[in-house]
Amino acid sequence: MLVWERPEPRNRPVPAPLSRDRIVRAAIRLADADGLDAVSLRKVATALDVRPMRLYGYIDSKEELLDLMVDAAYAEILPVGDDWREVLRSLAESVRHTAHEHEWLADLLGGRPQLGPHALASGERVMAALGELGVDAVMPVTAAVNAYVIGAVRREIAERRAERTTGMDEKRWQASLGPYLRRTIATGRFPALATVVRDAAHLDADDTFRIGLDFLLDGIGARVSK
Repeated sequence: MLVWERPEPRNRPVPAPLSRDRIVRAAIRLADADGLDAVSLRKVATALDVRPMRLYGYIDSKEELLDLMVDAAYAEILPVGDDWREVLRSLAESVRHTAHEHEWLADLLGGRPQLGPHALASGERVMAALGELGVDAVMPVTAAVNAYVIGAVRREIAERRAERTTGMDEKRWQASLGPYLRRTIATGRFPALATVVRDAAHLDADDTFRIGLDFLLDGIGARVSK
C-alpha cells in the first residue's frame, strides 16, 4: 500500500508527539537549510527529538520521505487562470517560484510520477484547463511545459549554487572570462556567436524565463489551432 493510502499509527501519550506532517516539515527545514544531503531518517529523528525507529511507524524509507516532501511542495503550486494558456503560465511560474524557495525541489522534479494528494490536485486543475485543446493534446502539452520549466529551473538553481560555491556572481564571471571570449571571437571563427554576444539583448533570469515560456506557449497555440 502506498504511503498516501496507508493509515498513520494511533496517537500515543509520549513526550514527543509524532505525525507524518511533523516528519515532513522537519525534513523540509533540513533540506531548505542544507540541501538533500542533510535529509536522513536519523537526522530528521534528531531534529524531532525522537528515536529513529519511531519514524518507521509513519514511513518505510527515505524514498517515501522524499515523495512526501515533494507533495508538500506541491501544496504551494496552485495553477490558476481562465483558459489553458493562463493556467499553463501560472503552473510554470508557480513551479519556478516554489523551486527557488526550496532549491532541493529542483533535484526531485521530473523523476517518478507524483501521485500525492497535492500533486494530483495541481494536475487536476491543469488537466481541466487543457480540456479545450482536445484530450489527445493534454499529455504532450503538459509534458512540453514541464520539460521547459524543469530545465530552466535546474539551470537557474545550478547557477545559484555555483555562485555560492565559487563566490563569483555574473559580473565577476564575465570579468574573469571576458578577455578569453573576446580573444576567441576576434579570430573570426565564430561570426554567429560574435553577433549574438555583441548585438543581442542580455536578459536577466526572469525575462529569459518569461520570453522562453512565451515562445513555447505561442507554439502550442499555433499547433492546436490548425
